[in-house]
Amino acid sequence: MIILYHDRFIERQEANVDIEDRAYQFGDGIYEVVRVYGGKPFCLQEHLERFERNASEIRISLPYSISQLEEHLLQLIKQNQLADGNLYFQISRGTSPRNHAFSDQLQPLIIAYTQTSSRPVKELEYGVGVISDPDIRWLRCDIKSLNLLGAVLSKQKAIDHQCHEAILVRDGHVTEGSSTNIYIVKEGTIWTHPANHLILPGITRAITLQLATQCNIPFNEKPFTLEDLYTADECFLTSTTMEICPIVQVDQKQIGSGMPGPVTKKLQEAFNQEVANQCHS
Repeated sequence: MIILYHDRFIERQEANVDIEDRAYQFGDGIYEVVRVYGGKPFCLQEHLERFERNASEIRISLPYSISQLEEHLLQLIKQNQLADGNLYFQISRGTSPRNHAFSDQLQPLIIAYTQTSSRPVKELEYGVGVISDPDIRWLRCDIKSLNLLGAVLSKQKAIDHQCHEAILVRDGHVTEGSSTNIYIVKEGTIWTHPANHLILPGITRAITLQLATQCNIPFNEKPFTLEDLYTADECFLTSTTMEICPIVQVDQKQIGSGMPGPVTKKLQEAFNQEVANQCHS
């Protein structure tokens, strides 16, 4: 596999990361995951814009321009002949003697690689089961940070319960999933947590709300409770890798009919068309 290491393309086994790299010791950096369909990255510009914004939020200066990074990522997809899968890229603040405080003189390191992965066809068609879990993460969830321990523990708890995802609850309200955004449907209206510091403003989330507008489906960006979720007509999650995926069971409680609902299906159809327009035209 060819990877991007700073601004060079090298074989994966040739890459070395210093033991005092701040990403390794502090999780001091940010990342992005982009879905690739038919060799073309979906919504790459939106991911790059978020990457640039989040780097600024944590005071990391990109070592080269976003347009250069885009060129490198497109080249990486070609070099690995990726047809369908994921493109991962991250930036570390750099390497320095271990100290919580950091210097603005460090040399940030960008790393990127590709991963072959099929679409989750079964889950998209039949839906998934999830559990709820307390949201123990830090209060800047809007930053796609490498600090993922809270999300990791919640995701593993879901897997231990033979579930796909953990829905996180803070102060009585559903925030998001461990790696997804969460929505409910009540009487034809979508509800989802507002895009503030308590959730990641997902790229697929933004697309989903745009598609809802195009499909004349009303939505509220307003917090809702776990009880609201249990009694919802429909529930679904979104993410780069899971697209728009129905949730049919939460904490062993059936949601709605126990099958993907009409609003979710309509959004899935619209999403598939958006992918076709961007990546298969």
